Amino acid sequence: MNRKYTLLFALVALFGTRVVLAGNPDRQGEAGANQLIINPWARCAGLHAMNTSNTVGPEAMYLNVAGLSRVTGSQIQLGHTRYIADINLNAIGFAQPVGKGGGVFGVSLIAMDLGEFDYTTTETPEGSGATFSPTYFNMGLSYAHLFENKVSVGVTAKLVNESVSNAAARAFALDAGVQYVTGENDNFKFGISLRNVGSKMRFSGEGLSKQLPNPGPIDYNSTYYERSTAYELPSQLNIGASYDWLLGAKNRLTLMGNFTSNAFSRDQLGGALELSVSKNFGLRVGYKAELDAPEEEATIDNGISGGISFSVPVRKGSDTRIGLDYGYRQTKVFNGIHNLGLRLEF
Repeated sequence: MNRKYTLLFALVALFGTRVVLAGNPDRQGEAGANQLIINPWARCAGLHAMNTSNTVGPEAMYLNVAGLSRVTGSQIQLGHTRYIADINLNAIGFAQPVGKGGGVFGVSLIAMDLGEFDYTTTETPEGSGATFSPTYFNMGLSYAHLFENKVSVGVTAKLVNESVSNAAARAFALDAGVQYVTGENDNFKFGISLRNVGSKMRFSGEGLSKQLPNPGPIDYNSTYYERSTAYELPSQLNIGASYDWLLGAKNRLTLMGNFTSNAFSRDQLGGALELSVSKNFGLRVGYKAELDAPEEEATIDNGISGGISFSVPVRKGSDTRIGLDYGYRQTKVFNGIHNLGLRLEF
C-alpha cells in the first residue's frame, strides 16, 4: 500500500478515535436519535453489521460508505424492518456510477414508523380522542471513489429530523469510511468507518410554549418559550476485516470480524460467515457481543443473526438482476428483528 493510501487510513483512524473515544462510561445513555444505529438493510443485518470491510452497494451508506464505490452499474435498494414493539423502518437507497473515473453518487432515505399515540394535554390527561404520529427520518447524500481497485474512500452528509406537529429537532451529521483490498485474488479486505459525527439536536417549536399572566400591572397573557436540553448523536467507530476462500470460479466463503466503539454505549465485538454461490444465492450467519455488559443492561439484539438472499436476471442473458434478501437478529425480548430487502441492479 503506497504512502497516500497509508495516510488516508491513518487520518480516518486517528480522527475517529479522537471523536468516538472522547467519552467515558458516565456518558452512556446520553445520546439521542438512536434510529441512526438501527440497521435497515437485510444483507447487512443478517451479518450483524460485521461487514465493515466488504459491504457494497447502496446499503454501504449505512455502515461504511466507502463500499458504495464498488458497484458496477445503477442500483436501487428497498428495505423494510420489523423492529420491536410494532416499530417499523422503511429505507430506500440509490447508487449511480459517474463517468469512468471510479466515482459513485448515492442517495438514501430512512424513515421510522412509531405508530399512533393518543393526544393528551394537562387539561385532558386521559386523551381527547385525537391521535398523532411522530416523524423520524434521515436523508443522506453520499460520494465514494475507488482508486486502482485497491482503496476506496467515501463520505456521507446526513440530515437528521425528529418531529411532532408542534415541535421538532434537526441535526446535520457526517459519515466517512475507507476500505482496502489486497491478496493474490483480492481476497483480504480491511475497513474503517466513522459514523454520526455532527451537531447536537434540540427540540423547539410551539409545543414548548406556555401562556402565563403578565407580571406587570396590566392584566394580559404573555407567551413564554421553554428551551429544551440539547443532546448528542450516537457516534461510533467501526473497524473490520474479512477473508474470502474462493470455491471454484464463482463461489466463495467469507469470514468477517468487526469491532465497534460507541461514544455513548459499550463497545461491541463479533464475527460472521457468508457463503455466496455465484451471484444467485447467499447464506449468512453472525454473532455480536457487547463487552463488559451485565445481562440486564446489554442492548436487546446481542447474540445470533442470520440471513439469506436470492438474485436472478430479469431474463436470460440480461445484466439486469433482481434480488430478494432476508435478515434476522435474535433479541432477548419480543420475537426478534426481521429485515426484508429488494434489490434492482441494472
